[in-house]
Amino acid sequence: MNENYGMQENNIDKGKLKIQITSEATSFPVEDASIRITYTGVPDQTIETVSTDSSGQTETLELPAPPVEYSLDERQEEQPYSEYTLEVTAPGFEPIQIAGTEILSGVTALQNIRMLPLEREEGQEVYVIPAHTLFGNYPPKIPEAEIKPMDESGEIVLSRVVVPEYIVVHDGSPRDSTALNYYDRYKDYIKNVASSEIYATWPEEAIKANVLAIMSFTLNRVYTEWYRNQGFEFTISSSTAFDHKWIPQRNIYDTISVVVDDLFASYLSRPNVRQPILTQYCDGKQVTCPGWMTQWGSKDLADQGYSAIQILRYFYGSDMYINTAQEISGIPSSWPGYTLENGSSGSKVLQMQEQLNVIAGAYPAIPKVDADGIYGPRTEASVRKFQEVFGLPQTGKVDYRTWYKISEVYVGVSRIAELV
Repeated sequence: MNENYGMQENNIDKGKLKIQITSEATSFPVEDASIRITYTGVPDQTIETVSTDSSGQTETLELPAPPVEYSLDERQEEQPYSEYTLEVTAPGFEPIQIAGTEILSGVTALQNIRMLPLEREEGQEVYVIPAHTLFGNYPPKIPEAEIKPMDESGEIVLSRVVVPEYIVVHDGSPRDSTALNYYDRYKDYIKNVASSEIYATWPEEAIKANVLAIMSFTLNRVYTEWYRNQGFEFTISSSTAFDHKWIPQRNIYDTISVVVDDLFASYLSRPNVRQPILTQYCDGKQVTCPGWMTQWGSKDLADQGYSAIQILRYFYGSDMYINTAQEISGIPSSWPGYTLENGSSGSKVLQMQEQLNVIAGAYPAIPKVDADGIYGPRTEASVRKFQEVFGLPQTGKVDYRTWYKISEVYVGVSRIAELV
């Protein structure tokens, strides 16, 4: 019997899985997609068959997972997650298979799948998710200077820190010319890396510390145009020896997603240094790295009550602090700086209502509203439904996280509509 299958059959813990499917071409949801779920390695035994609704989403499923302690104790040698294979078909789209979706106990795995419109009669895209970096064997990070020398001659394009709309990821070692380049939204990239490099079961402050380190490292690559100045056509690689692990079509987790949505414009700074710090780290178990953060060490400190910034200063020094990017690319306008809610009015409410109505054209479960600049009960109900569809707390209020999620979805569905 497959070891993974036997392990899952014999344990009692559960994790959750929710699948969302959109079109690669339009960013619109894919309705009536069928997803067959099996244990990875046991393809003949169907566990669940589910389909997507008008928002391109499935119901939230409960699936067996190893005991949560496996992901909380660095001395544990057992695999802390179970693995599932998803076979997805939808009318008018190329079928896709994802092998190795990782389910951890007590958290919700979010599997976001982008399907290609059908262009050929045969063939299936197949993605195999490799082992998590804390469980598998990956090359350790080759040390670099955390602050890069800046050439003032003009070769560095950016004069200030900007959160990019997209990251171009080279899926391999930087000099591997056979590796593919992928475009991934910045927030999605960070969520993917964090889900690949730490366990989503860890305390929130440990997740925050690691997310901040990942974002600062990434924004250093963006700010210094590190690879482009070496003649490459990408922002960052997926090699752990050089950068971070990023995996095409891998699932992310709800606990990580919410932290990234709250912090995505942040990075780490030192006094009198303009560029984000290249915050390097290691696991602290298979590899040691004096002077850098260790992932298991961050978890242990969070268990002791340390905050994210206290964890980061413990490892990187007391002169490390959290900064905020001056610009966010690819959005119609920045968050107004205050929460929009029932009773609010003005141009920001009007802009948000207009964006919601465009989104509702793609997601019919979200009711359209009167775009009048007045935040009334109907707008509140529409916002609440938007939050439900996109996995946000259903407050009916447009806070920082909701504003930028509305902006992100609006840009995705309207950009294509403008081209048609």
